[in-house]
Amino acid sequence: MPEATIGVIGGSGLYAMAGLTDVEHVTLETPFGAPSDAYVIGTIAGRRVAFLPRHGVGHRFSPSEVPSRANIHGFKQLGVQYLVSISAVGSLREEYAPGHVVVPDQLYDRTKSLRPATFFDEGLVVHVAFDKPLDRTLADLIEQAAHAAGATCHRGGTLVVIEGPQFSTLAESQENRRAGFSLIGMTALPEAKLAREAEIAYATLALVTDYDCWHPDHDAVTVDSVIQVLRSNAALAQEIVRQVVPLIGDGFDSPSHHALASAIITDRAAIAPAKRKQVALLVEKYL
Repeated sequence: MPEATIGVIGGSGLYAMAGLTDVEHVTLETPFGAPSDAYVIGTIAGRRVAFLPRHGVGHRFSPSEVPSRANIHGFKQLGVQYLVSISAVGSLREEYAPGHVVVPDQLYDRTKSLRPATFFDEGLVVHVAFDKPLDRTLADLIEQAAHAAGATCHRGGTLVVIEGPQFSTLAESQENRRAGFSLIGMTALPEAKLAREAEIAYATLALVTDYDCWHPDHDAVTVDSVIQVLRSNAALAQEIVRQVVPLIGDGFDSPSHHALASAIITDRAAIAPAKRKQVALLVEKYL
């Protein structure tokens, strides 16, 4: 099977980057079903990188339908250790303007339990630490790459994740601002939780497309307005990816790479063989 240590998950354009060489399309099956689409593996700066469109080519999956367990497991099958998430977000802060990019440091979950959020169920209980949901070192490298690419880049803040697919009501947007959140999106969770369980270092490059609906000088969010900003930022996002790959280089040791070492609470003898087989790629070294 082809291998890549660096992964990128995001939207249209990131799997068709100019300058990507030695391209392979890899269709995977996982114990958690099929991923969103085929993985596109290519070479950037001498490194093999695996790309996956989160919503599938043609944007077929709503945020609640994205098969995040299969997507993350597929990256693990390919050998990915560092995963850069590209996400379109709304801004809840005046200074984070449409067209800017943000590297957040925290997540807040306001999804509604419609999305499977763990690999570990059915008789296997695992509690991973998640106080720092985004890998600090990887976030540092993404920020460095964004500046090198010429982006207006901000660092820090909390990305609140809602269920969608509807955009926020005005009351919800105002309450999220009162809570001190900086950004709002629909896809970083459970993706980040699953990456932690898969012992993959994960961080987010957030592309600001709008001001949600709180801003008195801006219209309500529409798909057309979001797509317009995304199209204008596609080349910038691709350049940030090109810049971050050589910065990751041979990689670094992340706390995420050892997340399961002390997280499995179930008695090993009590784990059903079928469950053990399903998650063998993730936990076998600890069993």
